[in-house]
Amino acid sequence: MTRLQHLQYNIQRWFDAEAHLDHLDHQSVKFNAIRVLPFVGMHVACLGIWFVGVSPFAVGFAAAFFLIRMFAITGFYHRYFAHKTFKTSRSVQFIFALVGAMAAQRGALWWAAHHRRHHQHSDGPEDLHSPTQRGFWWAHVGWFTCDAGFVTDFRRIRDWEKFPELRFLNRFDALIPVLTILSLYGLGEWLSLAAPGLDTNGPQLTLWGFFVSTVFLFHATVSINSLSHVWGSRRFETDDGSRNNIWLALITLGEGWHNNHHRWPQSARQGFRWWEIDMTYYLLWLMQKCRLIWDLNPVPLHIQEEAIIRDRQRRRELKHVSQQ
Repeated sequence: MTRLQHLQYNIQRWFDAEAHLDHLDHQSVKFNAIRVLPFVGMHVACLGIWFVGVSPFAVGFAAAFFLIRMFAITGFYHRYFAHKTFKTSRSVQFIFALVGAMAAQRGALWWAAHHRRHHQHSDGPEDLHSPTQRGFWWAHVGWFTCDAGFVTDFRRIRDWEKFPELRFLNRFDALIPVLTILSLYGLGEWLSLAAPGLDTNGPQLTLWGFFVSTVFLFHATVSINSLSHVWGSRRFETDDGSRNNIWLALITLGEGWHNNHHRWPQSARQGFRWWEIDMTYYLLWLMQKCRLIWDLNPVPLHIQEEAIIRDRQRRRELKHVSQQ
């Protein structure tokens, strides 16, 4: 393949994730600079806030949009598409795949396939985003800059690829973020005329509501890859370096209880003890009460008892150390 073809094919993949896959090395972990230019551009665009200014409405919208999309990622991309910890209708499934796509973290099928690989090979040589294998920065932002991180391994998601609407969102994964940007610009321009007291406009709402919010959302999400395997406490002796971290749990709506999750990934709840705040689970519980989802997988009794025993052991150990 010539350099010109390499450039052409990678630019095409910005818009069509399945373009020229026969010319893609599915095992390569070499940095692909062309492929990640949109990701870099998203970060650079955040500097535009110095030109568009700030308003309480724009910041509030950015925070709300962060939380909505974070729930779509944690509740559906992760706990539903990757682990199938509950059931829902095809329409709700699609709606949250669509909202998740607004986070610019690619399609639900790509996300689920890579996460299933992570659990199969957690912190082993085949785990593409393990900080113990390749370091913090690789686990945080490096792993998806290579061709191996770009492709969707459909062998891992046979249960989802049968849905053409999910395949469409996965293949044209840039479409929804672009439409989101255009929609926010239009909303901001309309609000500048309809509600001038909000002191916002199209450029401002677009930069704060999408670019700033999305960059924060991205780094919060991938912190589970990078930080939750090196920073925090270990309640369970799993075969990987997964850890529980309350601070990461707070910013990711419950994903920071990562050691819990690796002990029993089949559970829709990741905060195993009553004091472990898991906002995603609370929202899923409410959705079940509204009959939008059903069959939430619980934390089994033997896992709950194991958590209590482990916590008692840890308290005794800490008490013993403090008395020395």
